[in-house]
Parts: sequence; C-alpha cells; structure tokens
Amino acid sequence: MTKPLNNMKNVLIGFTEDEEAPSAALSYGLSLARESGAHVTALSASVKLALTHSVVSDMASGLVAAENQRVRELAEAAAESARQKAMIEGIPCSVEAVQLRYAELVETFSSLCRVHDLAVADADADMLTVDRSLIEQALFSSGRPVIVVPRGTDTFKAERIIVAWDGSAKAARALNDALPFLKHAQTVEIVCVSGEKDLSRAVPGAEIAPHLIRHGVQVTVTELTAQNGDAAETLRNHAKLTRADMIVMGAFVHSRLRQMVLGGVTQSLLKEAPVPLFLSY
Repeated sequence: MTKPLNNMKNVLIGFTEDEEAPSAALSYGLSLARESGAHVTALSASVKLALTHSVVSDMASGLVAAENQRVRELAEAAAESARQKAMIEGIPCSVEAVQLRYAELVETFSSLCRVHDLAVADADADMLTVDRSLIEQALFSSGRPVIVVPRGTDTFKAERIIVAWDGSAKAARALNDALPFLKHAQTVEIVCVSGEKDLSRAVPGAEIAPHLIRHGVQVTVTELTAQNGDAAETLRNHAKLTRADMIVMGAFVHSRLRQMVLGGVTQSLLKEAPVPLFLSY
C-alpha cells in the first residue's frame, strides 16, 4: 500500500522550455504536486540578451531584439502549456513567464525558493552552466531543498530512495529535509561510500538509522567502497543496480574566489544523474 506524501504543500518549478525536448522538471513537478496535493508555482524562465558595448550596429541591435522576442514568445507559450496541463490534472497552479538578465533571473528564482517547500529544476547537460548556477544559488541562498530532474524522468516516484550518507552536517540537513519523501517510500537505503575522503570522524550510517526508524521509516544501511576512488560513480552505479527512484544528498561545496561552487561528487552526479537528486545545503 502506497503511503501518503505529507507536508509538501507548496512547490516551485523552474523550467526553460526546449524547442526539441520538453522540460522534465515541469512534468515531474506537476506529478509530485498531484501526489502530495500541493500548490504549484511554475516559472517559465528565459534569459534576456543584452549588448555590452555602447556602440553597436543597427543590424546587431536588431538581431538581439529579434532573438529576445523569439525566446520570450517561447517562454510565454511554455507558461500557457503549463497552465493547461495543471488545469487538466486539477492541480492548483500559479504560472508566470519571465525574461530577465541572467543575474536578475538567478535572484528571482532564489527568492521564490524561500517561500516554497522545495524547488524542482531540470538537470540539462546542454545548459549546464546556466542551470548549474541556478541550482547553486537556489541551494546556497534560499534555505530550501531542490530536486534536480534528469531528462526523460517525467513522473514523480519515490518508492525506493537512497540516502548518500557521509556523516556530515550537510547530509544530516538533507536527510531531515527529505523526511516527507522517506516516510512515503517503501524502502530507504542509507549508503556510505568509503575510500574517497576521510570519514573517521563522521557519524556512521548505523547511528543515523535509529533516528529514521523512530520517524516510521524502514531503513537499511549499506557500506560501499568507492570504485577507483570515485564516490559519485559508485553511487550512480548503485542507484541503477537497485533501481532507486531518488538519491538524497547534502550538496558538498568549496569556495572558489569567494564564490560558492558545488563540489566534485555533487557536480558529477548533476552532470550524469541516473535518477532525480534531492539536494540540500
């Protein structure tokens, strides 16, 4: 018997409609909202191009204006499509199409994340730089989790969930943020991958398991050794082997010139996500 998905009542979906492939985040997010009875805010986003030089030709200005209009119309059409999909499925939904300069778009998305339970976004390798920064800022500045959806995953499912556990504060935050999903799942597996970094002072997976059990989550603990020292590839392969529906993990970060940048394991899984990633920071 499927368990109800509770305490998830306000979901933000940020998406950019591709002319060749529809947004997985939109379909997945609407499916999640239907499952949980949540309200959706669907933000159809497009980047406004701007000329950086004060002296440009009329031809260049015209080309930029034409491209901005084309992209804006595409975003507006995607927003209307999202509105129709939500209406047909009986999902309460607020829809907005925005065209902003990139920095303004990132700030708008991050601000909206703060007033929702979570955000859903696409993991699109073709737009890795843009999407990655949106995901980074949503995580670092909103205080809310983000589900990153790989292309081709159109329907929410969370029967089998892997929790990537390294004993860190970030992992603990992600685990607690994901409790509504963990309680909903049929099976939850805490996976500890050793061999890539020093975990001697980390909280073992066996010690976090009772916390989940007291919350009514049936959980198992698995210890794995990183294949060729690559924790991300080990998690990726294990998710495929166990047919997991979701990976829950804390977003590891490091600072680069005072900018917060997603760490190696997070970057690698985002680049090639086998299943949706539930990320917290």
